[in-house]
Amino acid sequence: MRMDTVKDSPAQAVIETERFVMRPPRHSDAGLLNMYASDIRVARNSRSLPHPMPPGATEAFISRALKEDAKEMVWILDGSAHGLSEVLGVISLKPLDRDQSEVAFWVAPSFWGTGLARAALKALIEANPLNSNTMFAEIFQDNQASARVVTAAGFDYIGDAETYSVARGARVPTWTYLRKL
Repeated sequence: MRMDTVKDSPAQAVIETERFVMRPPRHSDAGLLNMYASDIRVARNSRSLPHPMPPGATEAFISRALKEDAKEMVWILDGSAHGLSEVLGVISLKPLDRDQSEVAFWVAPSFWGTGLARAALKALIEANPLNSNTMFAEIFQDNQASARVVTAAGFDYIGDAETYSVARGARVPTWTYLRKL
C-alpha cells in the first residue's frame, strides 16, 4: 500500500492497493456514481442516499467532498489502472472528537462479493489518514454482508442503535462497531 496526496485536494490522501486506488472524487465521476447510488440496493444500505436520486444530488455530493473545509474525507474506489471500472464504490471517514472517526462505505452491486469493501477498509485502517485512535462503523442490522466486512477488519461489536435512512424514509436498527488503532 502507498499513500500520496493530490495537488487539488491537499488534505486528501490517495491510497493505493493491489486491486484499485482510493482517490478523491472528481467531477467526471458523477455519471457512474449516480448510476450506482441510484440502485435501490445501494441506497437502502446507506443513511444519506435518497431513492430515487434527485437531479444534481451526485454533483452536489462531489462538490461538498472537494471543499477545503469538507466535513468528511471521501474516496472513490478506482479500478481503472487494473482493468476494472473507474468507479467501484465509495469509502468515507468522518472525524469525531477525541481522535475518533467514523467509516462508511458502499460498493457497486456488480462488484459485491469480490472483497473490494474488505480491501478498501483494510487499506484505510492501515493508512489512518486522520491519525485516529479509534474508528467506528454503523451497519444496518439487515446488511449482514457489511457487518462481515467490518468484523473481518478487526472491528468489535459494541451495541445496538438506530438511525434514519433517507432511502427507506424510516429509522433503521443498526449495529455499532469499534476498532482501536
